[in-house]
Amino acid sequence: MITRLAPILLCLCAAFLHAAEEPPAFTRVKPGSTLQSPAVTEASGLAASPTAADALWLINDSGSPAVLHLAGTDGSDRGTVTLRDIRNTDWEDLASFTLGGKPYLLVADTGDNGSTRPECLLHVVAEPALPAAGKKLDETVSPAWTIRFRYDDGPRDCESVAVDAKAGKILLISKRTTPPVIYELPLKPVGHDLVTAKRIGTIPTPFPAGNPQIPFAAQPTGFDLSADGRFAVVVTYLGTFVFPKAAAESWPAAFTKPPLALEPHLLRQAESIAFSRDGSLIHAVSEGAKSPLVTYRLQR
Repeated sequence: MITRLAPILLCLCAAFLHAAEEPPAFTRVKPGSTLQSPAVTEASGLAASPTAADALWLINDSGSPAVLHLAGTDGSDRGTVTLRDIRNTDWEDLASFTLGGKPYLLVADTGDNGSTRPECLLHVVAEPALPAAGKKLDETVSPAWTIRFRYDDGPRDCESVAVDAKAGKILLISKRTTPPVIYELPLKPVGHDLVTAKRIGTIPTPFPAGNPQIPFAAQPTGFDLSADGRFAVVVTYLGTFVFPKAAAESWPAAFTKPPLALEPHLLRQAESIAFSRDGSLIHAVSEGAKSPLVTYRLQR
């Protein structure tokens, strides 16, 4: 009996191994929605709400008010949260996470086009209660904590920041270096002293197939980690790239492998990307008024 079953078991094992090795697939959802808020004109950061599957947070680029914008996944304008006594020097990314059972947002004031800032800032904000259907949020809050930091190898321009809450780490990817460099910070440093972001690796910069290599096309402009720790996503001006990570693997190791290149986003100036709360979707938006909300769906 065992002898007869052996070929069948071998076939089943082969099929299982093939399925296990098959890379995950993200397909673009069409048609997408459009951001409706007239105030979101330079979206430089995007994050999923940690508490609502149909809500997204956005920030505008440098010089804009210190405001977080709430949107529905259908693009609807759902209100704002203003950060008290905070300046938007050059806000470039936004992340969301849950820590100690509480939902938070992290605003990355990390833009530095000339690589001259002696220190940058990360503002962590407790996510307020979201408005009921048909209502708009209008609140002013203070950050739960702010991280002052510098890089261990000198000033860097950075538009890509993500949080690994399980590890208690913040990851940052430099924009204008070749290759882009990955840095790490503690999510909740002890005290209020200046913290040093430590270099922990680099990231490949592939071009989407079929697109010309235009200047700056491979520079990372947005970054996120799925809450379950399975994937990282990086957006550039031309492409969207997913880096799978094995359970026992570190993020620096995961970034050394070739990423999955998704269908081109075709956005005019893509600078924001985020996983949905459950990791089944990836959302991307562009700078500019009434940006399309591009969405990719995980197929398995």
